[in-house]
Amino acid sequence: MEYEAVIGLETHVQLKTRSKMWCGCPNEFGSPPNTNVCPVCLGMPGVLPVANEEALRLTVLTGYLLNCEIPRFAKFDRKNYFYPDSAKNYQLTQYDRPSTANGWVEFEFDGSPTGVERVRITRAHLEEDVGKNNHFDRHSGVDFNRAGVPLLEIVSEPDLKGPDMAYAYLKALTDILARANVSDCDLEKGMVRCDVNVSVRPRGSEKLGAKIEIKNMNSFSGVRRALEYEIPRQIEAVMRGEALRQETRRWDDVAGITEPMRSKEDAHDYRYFPEPDLMPFAPTDEWLAEVRTRVPELPRARKLRLMRDFGLPDGDAQVLTDNLPLGQFFEAAATGYRHPKSVANWVINNLPAKLAETSTSLGDLKFPATALRDLVDLVESGKISSKIAQDVFAEMFATGMAPAAIVDQKGLAQVSDSGAIEALAAQVIAANPGPAADFKAGKAAALNFLKGQLMKLSKGKANPAMAGEVLERLLKA
Repeated sequence: MEYEAVIGLETHVQLKTRSKMWCGCPNEFGSPPNTNVCPVCLGMPGVLPVANEEALRLTVLTGYLLNCEIPRFAKFDRKNYFYPDSAKNYQLTQYDRPSTANGWVEFEFDGSPTGVERVRITRAHLEEDVGKNNHFDRHSGVDFNRAGVPLLEIVSEPDLKGPDMAYAYLKALTDILARANVSDCDLEKGMVRCDVNVSVRPRGSEKLGAKIEIKNMNSFSGVRRALEYEIPRQIEAVMRGEALRQETRRWDDVAGITEPMRSKEDAHDYRYFPEPDLMPFAPTDEWLAEVRTRVPELPRARKLRLMRDFGLPDGDAQVLTDNLPLGQFFEAAATGYRHPKSVANWVINNLPAKLAETSTSLGDLKFPATALRDLVDLVESGKISSKIAQDVFAEMFATGMAPAAIVDQKGLAQVSDSGAIEALAAQVIAANPGPAADFKAGKAAALNFLKGQLMKLSKGKANPAMAGEVLERLLKA
């Protein structure tokens, strides 16, 4: 019997706010332990939370980004559990009335017959992060700097079919959130963490198997590797006749295995009840309209537009989508221009290389984006060769001068006069009798050598196409 995996992900994303969810403590990474704390963070008796409005905005913005419904009534709940990293012994979250629900994400995936997959989003609800346990050689400690940081939990439906698809979904999801400035999505700073729910069942069956949760994954590659281990483990267990039970496991990245932690809790184990110190959230039409204005063009939509409007191939459009500043520079140069692909070649290849070589940022360029269009025009019109264009570009980069001015000032215009090129060709043939004889004997490659000598003699100014034609005519004559 063949088995298939059924995977759902719970992705926790720290929101990009200046302060924490319920207090004015800074939301920042890297401070000394327990310095960004206050009585609210530490759950002291008698304190009252006050909701961070920007966190509420970013939650609803995420709902729009993920094609969710935005309910007109949401509330916060207490999720009760006892761990050292939770000073209050409960977490403020949204349980049965979240701020968003019923959405979906579309993303490119090579393993799909259509190249595109859609994963349904159950909800994206707002809650608070907990502290961080630090384990040392002989003791442990808790850093509460992270406690109370606004956290968005994005819950997918079990629509994912394998490790690679899960990886592609997480990448697409975080690209969307980062593009809209919902979160920096820096995995190294713990801004994105993931719980993986996976089960196996006979292929074609509608009934779900026992759900196994792999807790607190902090890298997308780790999620993929954990699933590559866990799915075969479950299939082998089922094929042996073993009854899998719902449980929580941890991923050991060094050993490359999952290990049992505890039996999986159900909702009643957390004893949810409405948070008595916070009013329900009931957004107005005006407030929602203001949040909607913050929805940007999303990565996949941008890529498709660049391919459609500028005729770019998939690879070029992907580069200009992934690097938004570079893509915006390209659009400023190529919009309304007849040779957008030529502009894209300069923007994707030459410009980043020069920026890296000189440790220059895109914002410090001395020439405007339209200057690249002018440079391409000089090449396309035949006024300069592509080789000379490299020299002109270097001068543009260094001085900010217009391409045409550089060509005129330095006398770099391409020689396209047939008489002048014929004179150069005659010199080259006379100076290189061996290759000339080789060409006449049928060795076509010898013409390239002679053409290179002509270009060298002309200091790169000769029209390359004319140089080849004239050489071939003289040699055959």
